[in-house]
Formats: sequence, structure tokens, C-alpha cells
Amino acid sequence: MAVFKQQASKKVPNLKIGVIRWLRENLFSNAVNSVLTLLALYLIYLIVPTVANWALFDATFAPVTNEQCGREGACWRYIIEKLDLFIYGFYPPEAYWRPQWVVILALAFVWIAKLLKQHKYKTKIVTALIIIYPIIASFLLYGGPSLEIIETHKWGGLMLTIVAATVGIVASFPMGVLLALGRQSKMPIIRFLSVVYIEFIRGVPLITILFMASVVLPLFFNEGMDMDKLLRALIGIILFQSVYIAEVIRGGLQAIPKGQYEAADAMGLSFVQKTGLIILPQALKISIPNIVGSFIALFKDTTLLLIIGLFDILSMVHLTSSDENWLGRSTEGYVFVMVVMWIILYSMSRYSKVLELRYSTDHRN
Repeated sequence: MAVFKQQASKKVPNLKIGVIRWLRENLFSNAVNSVLTLLALYLIYLIVPTVANWALFDATFAPVTNEQCGREGACWRYIIEKLDLFIYGFYPPEAYWRPQWVVILALAFVWIAKLLKQHKYKTKIVTALIIIYPIIASFLLYGGPSLEIIETHKWGGLMLTIVAATVGIVASFPMGVLLALGRQSKMPIIRFLSVVYIEFIRGVPLITILFMASVVLPLFFNEGMDMDKLLRALIGIILFQSVYIAEVIRGGLQAIPKGQYEAADAMGLSFVQKTGLIILPQALKISIPNIVGSFIALFKDTTLLLIIGLFDILSMVHLTSSDENWLGRSTEGYVFVMVVMWIILYSMSRYSKVLELRYSTDHRN
């Protein structure tokens, strides 16, 4: 009884961690960590002030010439002058409203989907929007009966990068799901074809597939027949990315406990019902980090479009810095592209964390 009273009289442990305690546990927990922490702080001390001076304090934002900018700091006037090329490429200036409306419609459709969160017809409406949006976007960007046709060789910059990455992501995902299910299939022919396709594409670099799509594929066309270069590149990207999505989802399928399959069979569900309602949703939830990682890698791989003569945002650095009025300003261009890409890719990474939390069914603390 005395022991019980002694234990009951103890104070509840303080779960709050102070700054000093956090530093000791995370940065100075032992001699090796302390040395590495001090070394990292010293590197930050050397790098951050120099970069800040070059990018901000000694930088030039005023409307001046290349010679007036000097070399002590960044000349951001170069980026401002060439901003349209970085964003739209060679897209006609009078048609800039068309890609702008594509972005506005995308944001509007996302907003509508969020408003319909509890609507009983949400799935049907969202599916309709997903089908309609690509048609509207392609009509606005390329043109049609009532709009001027703008050939894809005029597309470029960030617009081309986003178009290539978005089409590759959206189109490769369902194809990757089918390949993953095909590789797990009990039908030998389907499993064999899926395995052969996946292993063959995985063994070939993306740059080779882009070359094949751009140079070799037209050799199989009939005389006078041609296919748009961007369309051929998009097909190559989709075929390439789908196999990596398939392998990621296959890993998720293998992580599903066998009891889930047995429970679905015990309920009398068909293969389609079992896969679509029980197995695949769990596999996709498990695979969210790796799926987003593959999408991020694809976004970065779009810079290879330069190899086949398509000018994405990274290609514009070399093109714009070759202007006789802005010679030697490629550093500012590469820094600008790095910041833009980081913002986009970091946003994708953070959104994947949101999805993980939203669909998490793990109730452990």
C-alpha cells in the first residue's frame, strides 16, 4: 500500500521538450554528432552570406543593360526581360490568354470537386470533369475551328514542361495499374506479356525511347504520313513511366495481407469487385509516397525533351543567354529554373503527405 501511494504521488512526466534539450538530443547527442553539427554550421556560415549577397543585396533589379548590371551580383533584369520565353516559349504573345485560361479552368475544376465533397453525385461529376478538361485544354492550347492553330514546335518553356509532365502522369497511371495487375494475374499469357514489357522498358533509358519516338518511329510511317513531334514524345514518356508506376503498385499489392483476399472471396465478391473495392485501394494507399516519387522523377526527366528539339524551361536558359544583349547570364537563368522546379516539386511532395494523412487508416499513436 505504501509503494502504491509512493508511485501515485509522483508527478506526471513533462512531455514538452525545451530548445536546449532538443539540441542535445538531436544535434549534440554524442561527439560525432557534435562535430558534424559544428561543421554544418560552419558551411552555412560560409555559403549563406555569399549567396544572399549575390542573389539579393548586390543584385540588380532595375531596368538596365547587361553591361550596367556588373558581375558582383545577380542581374535579375535578364530574367524579367526573358520571362515570357521562360514561361511560354515561342507561343504567340497575343495568345497568352489561352494557356492562362487552361490554368484557371484547372483551378476552377479542383475547387468544384472540393465543393462537391458530400454530394451524392460527386464521383460522376468529377469523372465528367476529368474527361472534359483535357479536351478543353488541348483545344485552347492547340486551336481548332474558331481558334488559330498554334503548332507544337512553338510551345516551350514552363508551359511545355507542365504539359509533358501532366500528360505523362495522368496517362501513365491507369496504364501502370493495368500492368501491375497483369503481372500479378493468374493467366499465364497476360502475366508473360506484362513481365516482358515491363522488364524491356525498364532496361532502356528514357533518352533512348525519346530518340526512338522522334527519329526511328517515323521510318515506319507511310510516305507523306507524319505525326506531331510532341505527340510522339508524349507517347514515349507514357510508355516509359507506366512501367515504373506498375512496379510501385505491384509492391503495394504484395504488401496486402493474404487475409484481405480470403475475406473478399468469403464475401462472394467477383474478381473485379475484389480488386476495385478492397485490394487496389489499399495498395494505392500504401504506394502513395513511391507513386509521388515517380511523378517527381518524371517531372525532372522532361528536361530531356531538348534532345529531340523541344524547348522546355531548362532549354530556354541556353537559348536566352545566347542573346547578344545578355551574354554570360546563364547562371541567373539556371538559378531561376532551379527555384521554379523546386517550388513545383516541393509542392508535389507536401501534397503527397496530405494524401497520406487523409487516407491513413492506421490508428496507432
